Amino acid sequence: MSSTPAPIPADALRSHPAFVQFWFARICSGFGFQMLSVAVGWQVYAITGRALDLGLIGLVQFIPSVLLALPAGHVADQFERRRIVLLGQIVDMLAIAVLAAISFIHLAHEFTILALVFVIGVAKAFEFPAMQSMLPALVPTIVLPRAMAASASAGQAAMIMGPAIGGLLYVAGPGVVYAVCALLYLVAVMLMAHLRYEQAQPKREPATLKTLFAGVHFIRARPDVLGVISLDLFAVLLGGATALLPIFAKDVLHTGPWGLGLLRAAPAVGALLMSLWLARHNMERRVGPIMFASVAGFGVATLVFAVSTTLWLSLVALFALGAFDMVSMVIRGALVQLDTPDDMRGRVSAVNAIFINTSNQLGEFESGMLAAWMGAVNATVIGGIGTLVVVALWMGMFPTLRRRQRLHAEPVRSTP
Repeated sequence: MSSTPAPIPADALRSHPAFVQFWFARICSGFGFQMLSVAVGWQVYAITGRALDLGLIGLVQFIPSVLLALPAGHVADQFERRRIVLLGQIVDMLAIAVLAAISFIHLAHEFTILALVFVIGVAKAFEFPAMQSMLPALVPTIVLPRAMAASASAGQAAMIMGPAIGGLLYVAGPGVVYAVCALLYLVAVMLMAHLRYEQAQPKREPATLKTLFAGVHFIRARPDVLGVISLDLFAVLLGGATALLPIFAKDVLHTGPWGLGLLRAAPAVGALLMSLWLARHNMERRVGPIMFASVAGFGVATLVFAVSTTLWLSLVALFALGAFDMVSMVIRGALVQLDTPDDMRGRVSAVNAIFINTSNQLGEFESGMLAAWMGAVNATVIGGIGTLVVVALWMGMFPTLRRRQRLHAEPVRSTP
């Protein structure tokens, strides 16, 4: 006797085809970008042999991400976001295809590679706020945190496996890696081109200083939004232990490159597993206290890692660090999106991108400077303590955020 299959719950992510398509597009582009990063680094260093040039790769991506953030946010609020993401991914695909071509015919030069990476950086500067702003339109509000966790899991999976796959393919030459990356972006483009979702017709406004900085003014007027964005900035700025992993692997834990690989993978594995759990469970209560507890957990995990002298304890600490960071990231991201009206999401996401990029880059710089001055262990201890101090201060400065129970507050009207 055949049994009737159980119906799919109404809030199951797989019951929303637009989100499923978006998720697979994110997987393809994420894997492509991680593989690209490995190939570009290896190829540039093989050509020049200068460590400085590896820093230039990050610089040519960082400059457009900051300088174009506000204009990109304005564009995301004035035009159909799917088309912006689609156009950005087409530019990415074409630039990577050119990298493949010049690598196959042995015409790759340092300047040419950096110029193409800069083009990709410009495209991604416009993609990010448009893609972030699309997500709330793909699923009902109640499952947005789960959708953000599932989307983050795609990124974490790409971060874990993408570099390894790119490194294996590089044995056949950089052109092969670029060709595979271009194919992955082609699949992402096709998925995005056929994605259908409802978006209200955006109101076109001329680009003025007022409209460009509207996201900044909106965030300043919303204490909860300002609190979560600034908390991310200062917590990541102080708790940048992962930038010092090579020093810990060699001088503290006395492991070789294999140990460094495990240390680098541990936070991503913790974040991935936590994102998979969050994608299946709704956070309905006490989101403010949970977020602050997660950031505090991030700080404690940083302290444990700093004082650890055994590899297994360091791996556990980094695993927990990644898991705590994922919880706070999902809450912060969902809260910002849900507290922002749709016609402002692009500009608010752009300001958030500036905070994220700045905290990541300056956090590594701060950790490196402190490590050079007082040693890696002391620098990491100070970073962990600093994170806990920031949590305590922010709990006092943003009491409504500390007491917040739910992610979705009352509907917010757009400011004039």
